[in-house]
Amino acid sequence: MNIMPDDRKVLLSIIVPVYGEEGNISALARRIDSVLPGLDYELVFALDPSPDGTEAAIRSLMRTDKRVRLVKMSRRFGQAACTMAGLQYGGGDIFVVLDADLQDPPELIPQLIAKWREGFDVVYAQRRAYAAEQGIRRSVSSFGYWLINRMAEIDIPRDTGDFRLMSRRVVEQVLALRDNDAFLRGLVPYVGFNQTAVLYDRAPRACGTTKYNRMLGSVRVGLNGLLGFSKYPLHLITIAGFALCALSALCALAYVCAHLCFGVCWSGYHQLIIALALFSGVQLLCLGIIGEYAARAFDAVKKRPVFIVQETSGFPGPER
Repeated sequence: MNIMPDDRKVLLSIIVPVYGEEGNISALARRIDSVLPGLDYELVFALDPSPDGTEAAIRSLMRTDKRVRLVKMSRRFGQAACTMAGLQYGGGDIFVVLDADLQDPPELIPQLIAKWREGFDVVYAQRRAYAAEQGIRRSVSSFGYWLINRMAEIDIPRDTGDFRLMSRRVVEQVLALRDNDAFLRGLVPYVGFNQTAVLYDRAPRACGTTKYNRMLGSVRVGLNGLLGFSKYPLHLITIAGFALCALSALCALAYVCAHLCFGVCWSGYHQLIIALALFSGVQLLCLGIIGEYAARAFDAVKKRPVFIVQETSGFPGPER
């Protein structure tokens, strides 16, 4: 069970990875402030250097609100790396990860905190309605979660993103893993502890257009979840290899029997071409899957940092 200090002693760190969100910064801060009266919190923006005025908007907000912090990357590392950077620099007792586009409503944060006070270390926001993701995107997302949960060695809740509350001990364990792919929605279930869900309806984007390639990004996220938390694809390759060998042996036996018993002689280049194409495709697929695992092992062996911070501002103590 969690230790439940009173509100005056609880510091909430709200981690917001940002890139190209100039128009949403002020609105996000206002909505957060309106739903957290009397609660001590810090708003940590983890910034991928943006071509627009996102950084200027954050610095302008910092001049009027001492609770706002900035963690600026040395270059663009991506949303997942920014989230990890924010978690590392946040000083809270509890952490909430929130996107800047306001599709995940800040108004849900009090419900997440209420669940934490009941004794849960992780409270993830689970979507029950998608106002902006229908049709193909929704189908791809549903299939991706189904596939991951069928193959992964951990249970990743369906229809969840990075929007969740975590206690400090969960965050410390997630950071200690030093995972190169930083797949938060897989790392959090992996470390365990008491977890529960709060349902919500996802809203349309508040301002601007996303700089995130949703289709390609969804595929990348799905691969991270599947290959990062499951050895099942390797098992499938082994099974497919045995099955193809058995099928080839049966075909060879059938050919020998037909030729010896009935004088049948199969010929034709098209059968050979089809067979070569089939087995070549299977081999390339298997090599591709093995290559994905090898690439992840290669990244882990290099031990390169997931992110590099250029500057931090707004934190207690001297700026770096």
